[in-house]
Amino acid sequence: MKISKTTKIGWIGLGAMGKLMAQNLINAGYNLTVYNRTRSKEKALVEMGASTASGPSEVLDSSDVVFLMVADDNSTEKVFTEKGGLLSSKATGKIIVNMSTVSPSISQQMARKCLDKGRHYLDAPVSGSIKQATEATLVIIAGGEQKVFDQVKPALDVMGKKAFLMGDTGSGNKTKLAVNTYLAIMTQGLAEVALFARQMGIDQETFLDVIATGGLNSPYSNIKSQSIVKNEFPSAFALKHMAKDLRLAVDEKLNSPLGKTTYESYQQAEKSLGEEDVMAILKYLKS
Repeated sequence: MKISKTTKIGWIGLGAMGKLMAQNLINAGYNLTVYNRTRSKEKALVEMGASTASGPSEVLDSSDVVFLMVADDNSTEKVFTEKGGLLSSKATGKIIVNMSTVSPSISQQMARKCLDKGRHYLDAPVSGSIKQATEATLVIIAGGEQKVFDQVKPALDVMGKKAFLMGDTGSGNKTKLAVNTYLAIMTQGLAEVALFARQMGIDQETFLDVIATGGLNSPYSNIKSQSIVKNEFPSAFALKHMAKDLRLAVDEKLNSPLGKTTYESYQQAEKSLGEEDVMAILKYLKS
């Protein structure tokens, strides 16, 4: 049975992305039960009509489908295994959709634990950032069973412009790591050529306008060009998260020349620029 407006939905993780995605579900008419470790982050959703729960287990008990949007493998494992976690619930037949960017292995581990408890697991990380989450134009990349994907797809369609099923459990995570590796390479490439043009005495803003006008134009470079010109990097996608994603990619045997170079840059940049936007890699390369 597909998700409908009468389906009880749970949401765990109300960070910058999770909050926006959960709001889109509420705006579309879904009833949500939410939980976040920092309870104050639940307030905006409650004001929109969401209910709250005391922990992940209670979210699962009161929901048919539970979505997760948390920081990393460690956070995912805690949501499942800590006291009061998802695995503490005795509920069966439920669907858990992990939309976090995590390793394929943690998804495979949690999927097995869910199966042992009579539940279904789908990994469904997203491509996009704050702007796309706000506009519900994320690209959603899933791994798991076709029938489970089909059941939750109406909710995925509320949060994104297209949802793909890439294969079995972990395939969504693998695809996301490849996508973010490309994103990191693009970001560093844009930073390097902007610095090279500046080094040669070319006006920065005019140079970026040349790129925007020619065949290399892309929505991504247009967005990031403003940060380069202003030399301001408010976080849309924090550099520390990209550094984490590249570590996960290396764990999956990323070993290409550009991949290795970009990995090293982001690991070093994270030490001082982790809270700034990914485009702050320019500041690291300039130093």
